[in-house]
Amino acid sequence: MLDEVLIFFDGGARGNPGPAAIGAVVLDASRVPPERLAAVSERIGETTNNVAEYRALIAGLEAAAATPARRARVRGDSKLVIEQVAGRWKVKQAHLKPLHAAACALLARYDEVDLAHIRRELNSDADALVNAALDLP
Repeated sequence: MLDEVLIFFDGGARGNPGPAAIGAVVLDASRVPPERLAAVSERIGETTNNVAEYRALIAGLEAAAATPARRARVRGDSKLVIEQVAGRWKVKQAHLKPLHAAACALLARYDEVDLAHIRRELNSDADALVNAALDLP
């Protein structure tokens, strides 16, 4: 039974601000190896890298909400987003506060949440989804 999801997210902007896209992968963490349940790859218009990172996290959490999982492991290469959502860093920029609130509300549905910052090379699937969306004509 699906009890735990593993969510990788990434957002990027070419220029800051600039054309931006998001990528997220939702995996069934109870399977070995983890099985892909959903993927998100889309352009989100012109925005900043930090907004793209938050929107990628939100998209990944929305995709994971379709599962019955009660535990979530979230991985991303944005130290800012991970630390802010974990409550260790304050959200100082006003335009990020609604995105932070939306991410936290989606995380609140889980009984257990494990948030961790990972190196970019460990986030290659989500990063590839961002670049695929940005490279579309």
